[in-house]
Amino acid sequence: MGALAEVAGDESNGEGSRTFVFENETHTLGNALKTIVARYPEVDFCGYTIPHPTENKLHFRIQSNRERAIDLLKRGLEDLEALCDHTIVTFEKEMNTFNAANAEST
Repeated sequence: MGALAEVAGDESNGEGSRTFVFENETHTLGNALKTIVARYPEVDFCGYTIPHPTENKLHFRIQSNRERAIDLLKRGLEDLEALCDHTIVTFEKEMNTFNAANAEST
């Protein structure tokens, strides 16, 4: 993952509202992370944009009146990592089962 920064001037909205800028990230991270974070009950708004197709920047916005945006972002990234780990383990298990079944039938 690339560098992460907060957009300047966002402090006036309180700690629950922040826009984070991810360098060298695309819709792949943006959409997956948005899907996870938007489901948290304490999140009022969550979305992302790619400001321009020629820029390798992802602007990720979180708004909450109940929790700090940085904590929600961290939790979202951890939950996304856990989901990816679970997907890999499940895929490898099923692939091994498939390969074992096909090895026996040949």
